[in-house]
Amino acid sequence: MLNLERLRTLDALARHGSVSGAAEALHITTSAVSQQMSKLEREVGQQLLAKNGRGVRLTDAGRLLSEHAARILSQVELAQSDLEAHRGQVVGELRVSAFPTAARGLFPAVLSALRERHPGLRVRSCELEPEHGIAGVVRGDLDLAVVLDWYNKPMPLPDGLVKAAILDDPADVAMPAGHRHAGRDEVDLAEFAEDEWITWGEGEFCHEWLMFTLRSKGIEPNVGHRAAETHTQLNLVAAGLGVCIAPLLGRHPMPAGVVTVPLKQRVRRHVYVVWRADADRRPSIRAAVEALRTAGEELG
Repeated sequence: MLNLERLRTLDALARHGSVSGAAEALHITTSAVSQQMSKLEREVGQQLLAKNGRGVRLTDAGRLLSEHAARILSQVELAQSDLEAHRGQVVGELRVSAFPTAARGLFPAVLSALRERHPGLRVRSCELEPEHGIAGVVRGDLDLAVVLDWYNKPMPLPDGLVKAAILDDPADVAMPAGHRHAGRDEVDLAEFAEDEWITWGEGEFCHEWLMFTLRSKGIEPNVGHRAAETHTQLNLVAAGLGVCIAPLLGRHPMPAGVVTVPLKQRVRRHVYVVWRADADRRPSIRAAVEALRTAGEELG
């Protein structure tokens, strides 16, 4: 009889590619991962792991069993989801993430509403960039992730995930109050070809969107400063160090000395929440999605 927890450990190893990654995802020690795998190898009578430099890799038998483990764990998730739905109670633990401005703009209202309405539900939240939130849901480290894409650059979603729209988040250009365009009713991105941009970190989805959008208009961006947080970007704008894209969600209070001007071609981020299809019937998932959508409607 295969032990479910040992299969979960094998699945984590296959997903994360290392003992340390599996240990972190399962919130156990690396020695506990090694012990679980040794016991699983004795149960199946085959070697599942082989040394690979300083790390390990799955053997052919390990890969074969890990594929079965993923399907078995998915069925267990479905069974738990059905039982929770049958019971109809919003209880247990829910692990959620959101990108920083959504965590600031949505989570205070959403998490306090869930606590008030469902005292038996324990919510654990964290800030993660969209791609990391999606990966966490796929791996099973998270139950829900609030993510985004842009009107002209969709975020690809892996198979097996479900999503629900929360709100469309308009974005303006933020500039110092003394900027030449500060008094305008609307502007075009092409008018900032000579300006220094304050943007997100290299490789982040929003940064890649801005580079893609500016270059599509024939502008080679002059990036002077990078900051993950919208408020850090806005404070750099207030200091006269450049301009930035300022989505509405999470940008208030606006620092003194900063002006925002809408773009002629309206720019919007699509904010939505994703979760695994095999957990779709869980009342806790549905309660959290409802709370997020309500908060989004109030902001929109």
